[in-house]
Amino acid sequence: MSVYVILAAGGSGSRMGLGVNKVLLPLCGASVLCRSLRLFEGLIDGLVLVSRPEDLPAMKAEAALSGVSYPVSLVPGGDTRQASVWNGLKSLSAAPEDLVLVHDAARCLTPVSVIREVIASCRAYRSGIPGVPAVNTIKVCDPAGFVSDTPDRSALFEIQTPQGFLFGDLFSSYQKAEAESFAATDDASVMEYAGFPVRVVPGSRENIKLTGKEDLLIAKAMLSQNTVPFRSGLGYDVHRLVENRKLILCGVEIPHTLGLLGHSDADVALHALMDAMLGAAALGDIGQHFPDTDPAFEGVSSLFLLEKVNDLIHAAGFSLVNTDITIAAQRPKLAPHIPLMREKIASALSCDISQISVKATTTEKLGFEGRQEGISAQAICLLQQL
Repeated sequence: MSVYVILAAGGSGSRMGLGVNKVLLPLCGASVLCRSLRLFEGLIDGLVLVSRPEDLPAMKAEAALSGVSYPVSLVPGGDTRQASVWNGLKSLSAAPEDLVLVHDAARCLTPVSVIREVIASCRAYRSGIPGVPAVNTIKVCDPAGFVSDTPDRSALFEIQTPQGFLFGDLFSSYQKAEAESFAATDDASVMEYAGFPVRVVPGSRENIKLTGKEDLLIAKAMLSQNTVPFRSGLGYDVHRLVENRKLILCGVEIPHTLGLLGHSDADVALHALMDAMLGAAALGDIGQHFPDTDPAFEGVSSLFLLEKVNDLIHAAGFSLVNTDITIAAQRPKLAPHIPLMREKIASALSCDISQISVKATTTEKLGFEGRQEGISAQAICLLQQL
């Protein structure tokens, strides 16, 4: 049973008075959209991002910056949220028993526990939507503003997203709604109209929807309370020494009879550094972002890749505090090249050279490094929340 998400991101931001899609706005170092995409990391098999056609290029760029490992496809939305979700559903190649969660991209602070509750309810009961008990008294008013009814508050819930259902149930419900011109404000209402039971699971007061400018202030306050300001990462890499290859370490070409073997320039030290940075931000590793099966990265400079990793780190809301790299090689002597190595790294990361430490050591002729079969490198780094 696969799990998919349809992420509704078609808003224009008119209620914020910004003239730009609100999910593209920065929020404490990462866009609202990036934060929403990262909510589902490790939980789903794929995601359909539905947006206004004019916003699709920007959405694609943000999706790439998010660093998520699951596949993301982009689909143009319709004139309404309901039409947009229907477009997303029609684009999915899912089995009837697969799960589909429909989520508003403007809810970028949804606790992962809520998403897990929705998925568990779908598996057990074919549906699951998060809700929190209403805390205010609700009045039903006539067109003139006079109260016509006061519902029992104990039975009322404020409903949130993601709303989850079996793909087959949701698809047939949307088909019926389209055929009979039924309009709804959420997916559960479409299901209810088609006669399917809908189950409410515990939501969260933290699961706010960014609608007005005041919601952005609330979200920033929540993130400032829940964010760990510093992250540390560790990277390690090894490459074999072979003939007829250049030896490049920390972006510097070192004169030597042997060079490192790899798909890119095989800069073992920068590979370790990139893994440390990605690990600190919980964004995977370089193999995920720059696979050695992709011809686009054949022979590419690792300094170029380091710049791309730095962009990913910034998009995730972090900047480098410092890094310390140790290169283990029996030969050649690397000490004379270390000043230039530090300069190259600092330039690629747009930081001060004082933040970059590079050291070299031998292994006293022990191990594969000592036998000059290869070179290894370790790197640690500290990132700071922007």
